[in-house]
Amino acid sequence: MKYKMLVLDVDGTLLNDEKEISKRTLNTLLKVQQMGVRIMLASGRPTYGLLPLAKKLELGTYNGYILSYNGGQVINASNGEVVFERRINPEHITYLEKKAEKNGFSILTYNGDTVVTNNPDDPHVQAEAALNGMKLEHQEFFSAAIDYPPCKCMLVSDDEEALVGLENHWKRRLNGVLDVFRSEPYFLEVVGSRVDKANTLGVIMEMEGIKTDEIVVFGDGVADVTMLQLADLGIAMGNAPDSVKRCADYVTLSNNEDGVAVAVENAFLAEVRESEIPLDALNAQAQTTLMGNLGIQYTYASHERIEATMPVDHRTRQPFGILHGGATLALAETVAGLGSMVICNPDEFVVGMQVSGNHISSAHEGDTVRAVATIVHKGRSSHVWNVDVFTSTEKLVSSIRVMNSVMKRK
Repeated sequence: MKYKMLVLDVDGTLLNDEKEISKRTLNTLLKVQQMGVRIMLASGRPTYGLLPLAKKLELGTYNGYILSYNGGQVINASNGEVVFERRINPEHITYLEKKAEKNGFSILTYNGDTVVTNNPDDPHVQAEAALNGMKLEHQEFFSAAIDYPPCKCMLVSDDEEALVGLENHWKRRLNGVLDVFRSEPYFLEVVGSRVDKANTLGVIMEMEGIKTDEIVVFGDGVADVTMLQLADLGIAMGNAPDSVKRCADYVTLSNNEDGVAVAVENAFLAEVRESEIPLDALNAQAQTTLMGNLGIQYTYASHERIEATMPVDHRTRQPFGILHGGATLALAETVAGLGSMVICNPDEFVVGMQVSGNHISSAHEGDTVRAVATIVHKGRSSHVWNVDVFTSTEKLVSSIRVMNSVMKRK
């Protein structure tokens, strides 16, 4: 597969205006991960606010990443490990607080599951905490309370002109020390120097050995532009400003029209149907499943034929040294299940309904058997696969029929 990583902005991109992931988008993203593509959420939100989305997308299962604070931190979703971080020196907080007080702005930062602020009554501060499911902590003497290096601070005001003026002043005054930008008309964000989504994405790409022509980026805002330009395929949302759209390679539908799902289906899933399935990734993901416990490994896959091997050893043999029929049936269901998953639509999932086998000859301990699944019937609501299992000398061990039911996700 050409693309190895899918990078998604969150608000205005992944989420619709109700701050939800649509069913179609969720199903599409789950399927593309099953095909071996890793997903990174790239957002200005704090890490805590992104964890529920990462859980819903099952990023932990598929070794995805969470890029938060507009690039200030990245965690590995599978284990919560911080793999990159660039914070603000606490010595700068007093200066930021004085500027906020002078202009009558609220100021906030984040600490774990808490938004810390000098003004908990500000409606924008309250909305920020609610959006991310975080508690509010009032600190009248803000800088004295922030004795740790935060990933990000935000100044908050409805006086957009005053925020723009301070932004322009700080871009000159703080250049090389801190970076500032407005993410909303009422938010002025402050992060560490050279912290932006593209710079941090570049760090992770180098860490993972991923090239620019192997990633796809989705975004809708000014903070996403550098990422869109970095990627081989930068996709702007239909709801993005024209200035952002001009920086993208392609414009999809809006976040309220399943724009992410439509583009992913074209960029990833259509390609999967025509190319070799990423078997190494699938085998790696199955290590802690029944498939991994039995030593099953996919060796070939297309949308009409799936092959896999399984050793005849202490995990799969009967007490007297020959292949167990139950393990053989599990092997057959494994290859047929992948076959149906490959050919079903993004809004569908597969449930095994029936398996029946004829065991013809034996395979002995120390051998490795090979299963070959071919599609017999491809209907709208069911698939039927024939699975033949052979020894290493091509002796037929079993011939098995597997029926899978194809169901729509609700």
